[in-house]
Amino acid sequence: MSQPAVLFDESHCEQCACGEGLDFSFTFAFQPIVDVLNKSVFAYEALVRGTGGEGAMSVLSKVNERNRYAFDQVCRVKAVKLAARLKMESMLSINFMPNAVYRAEYCIRTTLAAAKTYEFDTRKIIFELTEDEALNSTSVDHLVSIIEAYKEMGFSTAIDDFGAGFSRYNIMMASPPNLLKLDMALVRNVHEEPNKQAVVAGIITMMKQLGGDIIAEGVETKEEYFWLRSQGINFYQGYLFAKPGFECLPEPEFPA
Repeated sequence: MSQPAVLFDESHCEQCACGEGLDFSFTFAFQPIVDVLNKSVFAYEALVRGTGGEGAMSVLSKVNERNRYAFDQVCRVKAVKLAARLKMESMLSINFMPNAVYRAEYCIRTTLAAAKTYEFDTRKIIFELTEDEALNSTSVDHLVSIIEAYKEMGFSTAIDDFGAGFSRYNIMMASPPNLLKLDMALVRNVHEEPNKQAVVAGIITMMKQLGGDIIAEGVETKEEYFWLRSQGINFYQGYLFAKPGFECLPEPEFPA
């Protein structure tokens, strides 16, 4: 994955904010990330949806090399705008596309402008890096530079789907994020699979030593939750707690 060959132009910010270059519309559903220690909502993840509630792939299938940068930027603006409209008090977690970020300090401008316009505290924004393709040395350096820049700007960072596909251990060593989200493939039936348990236990130890927190995502059963809870994980996301709410903030339920 290489950095996109785009030169910065001041006009980019204004173009991105209004969605120039996109010929489709979209919105978001929000799913809570809960803190079971305090029985509260830690954050809501913004999940892209069609304007009629269609699934994420109905939107993501329309993203290509030509419109990826504009889509990534409009996602940020729309997520912040909708979170502000819904009076979100928790953290807001936004997925970002690293190959759409050519310079973090430039590409963050639309986010900062949206936060100011809609009066949303930027300290409540988490940027999630999705783990979806192999990395070479150039792309690792690029991702590390983005994470470090976001940290310096006061944003929280997260690696999504950790344990699926191409692991980001090289990023963990260079610039550990604030949060690591266990992939649901590791979570599924973890209570009855010793090999998964060993892998998860190792990840927990790693994050403790790096000073970050773990979010177990895709938790669907009490058995999965109780095993993960016994390992000291406090943050969770999944149908056991709440399904995504289309343009709303669903209230989670906590297992007894």
